[in-house]
Amino acid sequence: MYKQLIINVLDHETRVALLEDGTIVELYVDRGDDSDVAGNIYKGRVLRVLPGMQAAFVDIGLNQAGFIYVDDVYAADLKEFERLFQIDSEEPDAETDPEPAPFDYRRSQQIEELVSEGQEIMAQVAKSPIGTKGARISSYISLPGRFLVLMPSSDHIGISRRIEDEAERERLRQAVMDLRSNNHGYIVRTAAEGEPEEKLASEMAFLNNLWANIQRKYEKAPTPSILHHEISVSLRAVRDLLIHEVEKLVIDAKPTYDSVLSFLDTYMPTLKDHVVLYEGAEPVFDAYNLEGDISRALKRKVWLKSGGYITIEHTEALVAVDVNTGRYVGKHNLEETILKTNLEAVKEIAYQIRLRDIGGIIIIDFIDMDKKSNREKVYTALNEALLKDKSKTHALPMSDMGLIQMTRKRTREPLTRILCEPCYYCDGEGYIISKQTICYTIFREILRESQDMNGIRLTLRVNPQIAELLHDEENSLIAALEKAIGKQIVIYPNTTYHLEEFDIFEIHQE
Repeated sequence: MYKQLIINVLDHETRVALLEDGTIVELYVDRGDDSDVAGNIYKGRVLRVLPGMQAAFVDIGLNQAGFIYVDDVYAADLKEFERLFQIDSEEPDAETDPEPAPFDYRRSQQIEELVSEGQEIMAQVAKSPIGTKGARISSYISLPGRFLVLMPSSDHIGISRRIEDEAERERLRQAVMDLRSNNHGYIVRTAAEGEPEEKLASEMAFLNNLWANIQRKYEKAPTPSILHHEISVSLRAVRDLLIHEVEKLVIDAKPTYDSVLSFLDTYMPTLKDHVVLYEGAEPVFDAYNLEGDISRALKRKVWLKSGGYITIEHTEALVAVDVNTGRYVGKHNLEETILKTNLEAVKEIAYQIRLRDIGGIIIIDFIDMDKKSNREKVYTALNEALLKDKSKTHALPMSDMGLIQMTRKRTREPLTRILCEPCYYCDGEGYIISKQTICYTIFREILRESQDMNGIRLTLRVNPQIAELLHDEENSLIAALEKAIGKQIVIYPNTTYHLEEFDIFEIHQE
């Protein structure tokens, strides 16, 4: 399977697409806001302790207070901590913040014994804010590098399970034990396989210095404040995907291209030839035909090639997926038609779950099948399709009613929550493209059409709310666009336009 990373960088937004055999399978969007703060480390203040939930709310400077469970509060009981972190290692290549393994007994310490209101604590974001829920935080800090993950509060040494050779596992374990000069814990990541001790020593020193700097900042910083930023989405993609998974990285911005090369100079110079600077006139996501698949991933209904379709509904508690035959009428008998539709839907459902980054509880309502063997075929096909997904998934066998219940690990907002907002046209019952996303779509559309325009200026007609946003908060967007295309852009509001509707006109003379 040929894998590529395509990075589209603008002043206001960075998008990273992972392609498998030319098809986009994962999309990461960074707009420099609080939507993706996982990995950041903060100095916070406990706002409220909830003994009944064995949790506490902590002000870390975001719009919503962070939420910390008793199991995530660092305690002096080192043996308990080590037992919690026996993850030898659940760490796939892209995972940078290992979580405690589950345990089946109640801790002896209560939340009210560990923290109190007004107390200052250092905390790391384990999960970014999702919907109305604040960030999930932990006082067990982990600092990921390319080859190692530093865990300052533990002395455990773990080896990634993807390193299967026992001799290599033992070599890496012994190397870390010989190199470390403190009692810190380390996880040896998959990328360290075959690497010399010198590289491990260099990264160990870097991570230890980073941790020392964070501790110094904590002593002096006001509360709340950020102590450490996780690296940019572009560099995370390079760190977590390029070395073992991706054969080619395409970037459309020279500064980011230079930053990535500098990053690779430090960690993996041999991979610099895999990085390409895109300099085509056509936007890079258009050149790789990605915009259509992204738009399709925001739709409630997704059509199948046979004429059937699936619908994807997000609710407060779960995501419901429904399969329908649609226009497909089959060729022989009803059971065969239903089986073919369900099997085709399985591939699309697994693909959409991964692309949309849907997490939590997922209920899939397949078309009812009479034969148990056919139900087992669909269940087996779903499990096979989910193997490509790096996030942990677990699916139960299909019930007699044609339902499959499954779960998928959730660490950030799904794509629809990032790129969309509640629709006020239907009183919040559905979603439309957000005003900010519409502005960015207009930006890309003008860039796309400007290649064939030779007029003296452009006229943009939009919904009044979009016009107001472009004149106010997104004024820099228009300024950057005018500079890029060398033409003046005049914006006219039109009250008859739907929020998502816009038109671009070329003016040839005064």
